[in-house]
Amino acid sequence: MQWGYTAIPTALFFAVIAVAFASDDGTSAQSTAFFLTSVVAILAIVLLFSRLEVTVDGGLVVAAFGFGWPHKVVELEGVTAVRRVRNTWMQGWGIRSIRNGWMYNVWGLDAVELELTSGKVFRIGTNDAENLHAAISLQPGG
Repeated sequence: MQWGYTAIPTALFFAVIAVAFASDDGTSAQSTAFFLTSVVAILAIVLLFSRLEVTVDGGLVVAAFGFGWPHKVVELEGVTAVRRVRNTWMQGWGIRSIRNGWMYNVWGLDAVELELTSGKVFRIGTNDAENLHAAISLQPGG
């Protein structure tokens, strides 16, 4: 499981801002409601993308953010190559379109890349690229 270490401080920061803004008597009820709704939406996004869990079982690789959504399922029968790779800082975090495919990443630069029979790639960020690579490689079809 990969954790986004900035998620908790970011969530706390927005929570403090929300409390401070909501307690300000000089604002209109409409602007306060809009602001608080925006802060709740930001908090939900931060928490949703704060962790990435990858499971490898039964010929499937499942990469799921937060509470199980969004997620991607890859059948290992459709994988032609598995390799450990290193992302660049410019590729960022979250769900990203990368050259010739997609990347799921929460934190750090280490990843495992699955090359699919379609020619596309799916790159999964991980704190333990060696063990994730081994787990996928040992599965039937991997």
